[in-house]
Amino acid sequence: MPRKINYDSLPEHIQGGMERYIEQGIAPGDFLQAVIKNQLVDSFALADETNIRSMFDIASFMYNQAPLACRGSLEAMKAWQTKGGLNGILKEATK
Repeated sequence: MPRKINYDSLPEHIQGGMERYIEQGIAPGDFLQAVIKNQLVDSFALADETNIRSMFDIASFMYNQAPLACRGSLEAMKAWQTKGGLNGILKEATK
């Protein structure tokens, strides 16, 4: 059984977007896409004040909670979306 991901360390207004992306492969908004693709400058440019203040917590979440396969580049993000996130991967594994 996969470990439960704790989204509580993220700012509340981005928890849903990150959860939908990780669990279902649904594309989040531009800010989270920049974070997922590991684009530091774009992440800060697209962040609101809350996300700027929380950038350490967001980066820590990505490193410690987000599955490695779902992050790091545009290619990784697209592949994760194609698989349907964790739900799609688990569904495929149970076939």
